[in-house]
Amino acid sequence: MMSVSLDGFFEGPNHEIDWHLVDEELHRFFNDQLRDMGAFLDGRVTYELMAEFWPTADQDPAASAPIVEFSQIWREMPKIVYSRTLKRADWNSTIVREVVPQEVLELKAQPGGDLAIGGAKLAAEFMRHDLIDEYWLYVHPVVLGQGTPLFQAPEMRLNLRLTETRAFRNGVVLLRYQRPAID
Repeated sequence: MMSVSLDGFFEGPNHEIDWHLVDEELHRFFNDQLRDMGAFLDGRVTYELMAEFWPTADQDPAASAPIVEFSQIWREMPKIVYSRTLKRADWNSTIVREVVPQEVLELKAQPGGDLAIGGAKLAAEFMRHDLIDEYWLYVHPVVLGQGTPLFQAPEMRLNLRLTETRAFRNGVVLLRYQRPAID
């Protein structure tokens, strides 16, 4: 589940994400999807970015209802942070040093909801190990021209099946893809 510019970047050239068009409608949709997840799996950079804002976002009197709700979702959700360098992670988080495919498969087999991956580098590692079942791409009507590409596993070829599209009033389009079933 990632936001991406029309030209395929998940962040700008200076790591900026201020171009994300997350209005109240889209944020409510995000919350509806994320509240039922089994866990958030994040790389270190994504985790640190989230941990800077979401633990206390609901304490801001000016925070919108979707922000207040997601702050609570984020704090309570189990999080697995993949990092070789992070020393400590709070808010229901566990640090894992390496992506071990068998461990991820065991995690996926547990009851409790889907797993949401955060971070393009982590997603590329999961792609290399064929561990991603669905791609939820939120395409924002912005052309950045340069930045960090969303898909960072160029040696991979993925044939996917479109299962859902949804246009939001702000111009963002959800493209939901699944891997085709293997016979």
